[in-house]
Amino acid sequence: MKVGLIIIGDEILSGKRQDKHLSKFISLLAARGMSLDWAQYLGDDRAHIAAQLRLAFASGDLVISCGGIGATPDDHTRQAAALALERELELHPQAQELIWQRIQMTAVEQGETAQAQSPDTLRRFEMGVFPIGADIIPNPYNKIPGFYVGSVYFVPGFPVMAHPMMEWVLDQRYPQLHRAVGVQEKSMIVQGAMEASLTPLMVAVEAQFPDIKVFSLPSVDHPQWGRHIELGVKAATAGEAGQAGAAERLEAAYSTLKTGVLQFGAAIGSELVR
Repeated sequence: MKVGLIIIGDEILSGKRQDKHLSKFISLLAARGMSLDWAQYLGDDRAHIAAQLRLAFASGDLVISCGGIGATPDDHTRQAAALALERELELHPQAQELIWQRIQMTAVEQGETAQAQSPDTLRRFEMGVFPIGADIIPNPYNKIPGFYVGSVYFVPGFPVMAHPMMEWVLDQRYPQLHRAVGVQEKSMIVQGAMEASLTPLMVAVEAQFPDIKVFSLPSVDHPQWGRHIELGVKAATAGEAGQAGAAERLEAAYSTLKTGVLQFGAAIGSELVR
């Protein structure tokens, strides 16, 4: 099952806000032995969001979508999800109850009495209007829930709310995808070689070790190593049952790669383990 992340909001694309979801989600996945397969940034365009969500729903991937689930005119995600699913929207009864609890709490804090039928209350209930058949994602920050349909999950754009909701999805809905976390990546700083010259070596290592991926990250102006290539291997899969075997194969693949670099005549600086 692949894992994807969709981040929605004109404010991200315009630079008014800096995205904090991508790096956090990657770290949450890594802590569970998982990894991110793809990510998208989308503006506040309902038709375009719907088109991308239609692909997400059809993919079968575990997808988390951040942002745009509020009830202001620039929030389109709930409506776009309904369009993508070809379903109507309806007020989710559990979401309504949670939102009402939040309204009451806020009223008490302000020394007021909550009015169930006031215009403000009815507008806030709109945040619980989801595609028919949706289930909710609890929000520990302020009770106003997100929602999910199938394997696509919708959380707010606010990191303080979104990140614990991401954790809930990973821990409560997909514990079976968690893997033992061990050494999954080893690399070296290679100097005195070009990527093109080392490509045959990389291809040969991947052919010899099919469950290992070789990666190459060139740099031309690093403050410490100058022009270099970070060349390494990482485990394509990880799991408790095969953790020891995977670690052995990773070591073997790295040793083969390192030997090939030295035979080529390049210099190896630092070696990195992640």
